[in-house]
Amino acid sequence: STIDSKGNKNLSPFSFFNVFSINPPILVFSPVRRVRNNTSKHTLENLYQVKECVISLVTEEIVQQVSLSSCDFDAETNEFEKAGFSELESEIVTPARIKESPINFECKINDIINLGEEGGSGSLVICEILKMHINETVLDKNNAIDPFKLNIVSRLGGNWYGRTTQESLYEIIKPISRVGMGIDNLPEEIRNSAILTGNELAVLASAEDI
Repeated sequence: STIDSKGNKNLSPFSFFNVFSINPPILVFSPVRRVRNNTSKHTLENLYQVKECVISLVTEEIVQQVSLSSCDFDAETNEFEKAGFSELESEIVTPARIKESPINFECKINDIINLGEEGGSGSLVICEILKMHINETVLDKNNAIDPFKLNIVSRLGGNWYGRTTQESLYEIIKPISRVGMGIDNLPEEIRNSAILTGNELAVLASAEDI
C-alpha cells in the first residue's frame, strides 16, 4: 500500500519480498520494470514522492482479491475499492492498511536501489518497520504465530501458488545450541551408504558425537 503526493492510493502485490534484518527490522521488496514497454510501476513512483508504505501478508482467504489488485489500473484508481478491500488508517505512516490481512507492517523507506534501466530490471526498496499489526486470531497459546491459522500463500512461477497445509509443512530442528559433528565425521560405512540420502545423513550428523 502506497500513496502519491496528490493523495492517490495504490495497492499492488509483489512476489520478490523477504525479511533482511531483525534489528533494525527491515523488509525488502522489488518492483520490476514492465518488460513490454519499460515503464515503472505506480508503487515505485509513489515511493519516490512519499517514502512510506504498508506491507500486508497474503492469505488464501484474500489471494484472489490480491491478484485482482495487480491489474494495470491508472494512477488515480484506488485498488482498495477495485479489489474490495477495507482500508484501515495507519497509526504512523500515511498509506492505509488492509483490514482483511492478518498482519500489516507500517514502514518508512530507508533506500531505493535501482538495479538497471531496461525492461525487467528491478529496484530494491529497503523498508524499516515502524509498527506491526497482528490479528490475535493467528496466534497460538504461546502468542507465537501459528502457520496453520495464518494460512499464508506462497507465490511460485507463472500462475502457480502454494497453500499452507498440514501436509505441506514440517519442522526441522536447527542445531543452533550445539555444533553438529558433520557428515565427514560419520563412520565410513554410514557415510557411503547406498540407502541413506543426503538429508538423512545430515540428520545423523547434526548430533554432537556418536
